[in-house]
Amino acid sequence: MSLHDPFRSPTPISGSNHESHVSRRKFLEYSLAVGASWGCLGACGCRSVPETDRKQLLLLPESQEVSLGAQAFSQVTTEAPESTNTAMADVVRRVGERIAKEAKRSDYEWEFKLLASSEKNAFCLPGGKVAVHEGILPICENEAGLAVVMSHEVAHALARHGGERMSQNMASQGVQQIVSRVAKKHVPTREELLMQAYGLGTEYLVLLPYSRKQESEADHIGIMLMSKAGYDPTEAPKFWGRFSTLKDGQQTIEFLSTHPSDERRQRDLVALMDEARQHYQSSPKIGLGQDLLRA
Repeated sequence: MSLHDPFRSPTPISGSNHESHVSRRKFLEYSLAVGASWGCLGACGCRSVPETDRKQLLLLPESQEVSLGAQAFSQVTTEAPESTNTAMADVVRRVGERIAKEAKRSDYEWEFKLLASSEKNAFCLPGGKVAVHEGILPICENEAGLAVVMSHEVAHALARHGGERMSQNMASQGVQQIVSRVAKKHVPTREELLMQAYGLGTEYLVLLPYSRKQESEADHIGIMLMSKAGYDPTEAPKFWGRFSTLKDGQQTIEFLSTHPSDERRQRDLVALMDEARQHYQSSPKIGLGQDLLRA
């Protein structure tokens, strides 16, 4: 599959060949300026992600992220009822509390809820608000599989990925306004085309790769958390193997996806296994824990 190249020189609208050459050159310069602007913003990261040490761009205080997370969690759990399966809800809380202990964020007001929903999903909002949908439990199969899911979501909160995405969007809007002003001043007839190039370039070259990076980062942090909590880390790549079978052989094109492919996730997790096993060996072992399919 091929994509239209947003940075390819456009067909001249009017004017001499000289004017066309100048416009194409300006167009390329402005496109490169977009990349340079993002590079400068990335260099402004004032915090490193735990475990991976990646620098982040964070424009909002964490207290604001936590406040927004609490509001969103209250709304979501009001709209989606809690599960009446008290036994499974207890398992979710037990696994969550073990992972939260290893997260070392006693300032978070942790909550763990099981939602009555067939969705194969889970999430953790800033401040430690975690929800698991009933629909993902059969794929988890056991407590360790559930720990894979929950530690991944907790990792998103620890790494402040939500705040990072908000900061990226804020920065994206700011750069877009700058590019628009420059385009109007120098090549007004090309403004629309230039803004289209900016939009495509930002989506495919910045925001989506960052989202995939965040997912891989959450996998990395998550497998370490579950290992420290005493869950067998070898269940992590197995979970993604089970998850991939749900797609009926239809694999997402990774370049256009917000998530890495399941195969890549499995490979990356296997590559981290030696480090994860070291944490697991020094933890009070739970192993696979309770079998959720027989509960």
